[in-house]
Amino acid sequence: MKQPAFSCLLRHAALALGLLAATAARAEPVGEVDTVFKLIGPDHKIVVDAYDDPGVQGVTCYVSRAKTGGVKGALGLAEDKAEASIACRQTGPISFKKPLPAQEEMFTERISLIFKKLRVVRMVDKTRNTLVYLTYSDRVIEGSPQNSVTAVPVDRGTVIPLK
Repeated sequence: MKQPAFSCLLRHAALALGLLAATAARAEPVGEVDTVFKLIGPDHKIVVDAYDDPGVQGVTCYVSRAKTGGVKGALGLAEDKAEASIACRQTGPISFKKPLPAQEEMFTERISLIFKKLRVVRMVDKTRNTLVYLTYSDRVIEGSPQNSVTAVPVDRGTVIPLK
């Protein structure tokens, strides 16, 4: 029996999304602290999330950032501040699923309704056999120069494979 084209298209789209989700870093909440009490809606806070590097087994990045509360925050209309901090650490034996590009966006998350995103980029410092992680935010019209960087040295016996 022939399947309708729309049903086949939906199945392929779901498969593609599943493959993308399998390769993208996912946020795992670690904790949060309130910074400003809001009478209506959630408080302003600083959240800390963990991201396992999808291309490097044994490396986890911890990102802290401001999260706006209040009514706008509760409705998803608030624009979070363009301030974040990152610390990446070796959390197990380091191995590589496949060769890495010299620079790759590991994670992105929307921090305003439309215009602003938080990004984490992995860079390979081949000379020092080190993985460098940078977090920053960008905006459609104007990005923020505020950023944070961290590095994870890889044992000299393990060469970082590059594309």
